[in-house]
Amino acid sequence: MRIGVVSDTHLSAPTDWLESAYAHHLATADAVIHCGDMTGRSAWSFFLQHPCFYCVQGNMDDYQLAVDLPPRLDLELDGLRVAVCHGWGYKAGLSRRIYEAFGPDYDIIFFGHTHVREDSQYGKTRCINPGSLREGSLAIVTLDAGKISTEFVSL
Repeated sequence: MRIGVVSDTHLSAPTDWLESAYAHHLATADAVIHCGDMTGRSAWSFFLQHPCFYCVQGNMDDYQLAVDLPPRLDLELDGLRVAVCHGWGYKAGLSRRIYEAFGPDYDIIFFGHTHVREDSQYGKTRCINPGSLREGSLAIVTLDAGKISTEFVSL
């Protein structure tokens, strides 16, 4: 299973650049996960074209969008327990704080907020941040028989 993971888009509406990034890297993924800070409803609506799209609210989403998005998602993907959130507070040490808040029962926790790529492991849990899509970063995470591999893509 291939998962396109993005965060921190910070767009109120889709742009030619976003449409190109989507077509080249996300459209063919089995699932697309957005870790918050989409910012505007029009950008969110653009991502809804993907048949398996998941999104959580971020701290910068406009109110009309944020009220319709959950702060957290719990998913099962390819037999793995997966959590998705945006993140909060200070950027330093965020993956550790998220891991401690969610607990050790997850195989993967996807998060954003820091705008910095990260793939850290705490116990059996991988904490993966794709970086900021607005700043030209996303992740392709491949799940294969319980194995997790992450490829960071620079746009």
